[in-house]
Amino acid sequence: MADEQNLDTPVGEETQAPETAAEVDLATRVQALEEQLAAAQDQALRVAAEMQNVRRRAEQDVEKAHKFALEKFTGDLLAVVDSLERGLELSSPDDDKVKAMREGLELTLKLMLDTLKRYQVEQLDPHGEPFDPERHQAMAMEESANVEPNTVLKVFQKGYLLNGRLIRPAMVVVSKAPAEVPPSIDEKA
Repeated sequence: MADEQNLDTPVGEETQAPETAAEVDLATRVQALEEQLAAAQDQALRVAAEMQNVRRRAEQDVEKAHKFALEKFTGDLLAVVDSLERGLELSSPDDDKVKAMREGLELTLKLMLDTLKRYQVEQLDPHGEPFDPERHQAMAMEESANVEPNTVLKVFQKGYLLNGRLIRPAMVVVSKAPAEVPPSIDEKA
């Protein structure tokens, strides 16, 4: 009978014994452990990526905090700059009585603007430039045939940037095209 079993199998092949329950259990456990390992590796990779994102966001927040820490303080100082500029506008450069005071105002204003510039505060004086709604605040519109429409004609208050970020928009008067005047009626006709 042993010869009959050997006749069914081709020559040169050994017969495989059926797997025992222990081998099946071991193979199942190995497969389960491999799946757990893959899941743990995936989770570790995700945690590492998340930590890298958190670190990058924290670095960006610190950089922004350093860059824009002076924003509120600078905004408060702009009122002083505006007052100095108004004082200069209202005083006559030809009046000998206020000449010394005017020179003092000019020097104080220059010192203030130089100090602001050292801290990356940039002044926007858009007179004659095209109107930019992201940097300018239109206070009025005025008809003008001398310049293109949407050009800044007057600057009421200059604008300021801190490290490229707008602190205060410039308050301006913007040009518009002159209104068409209807032709007059020829009364002699």
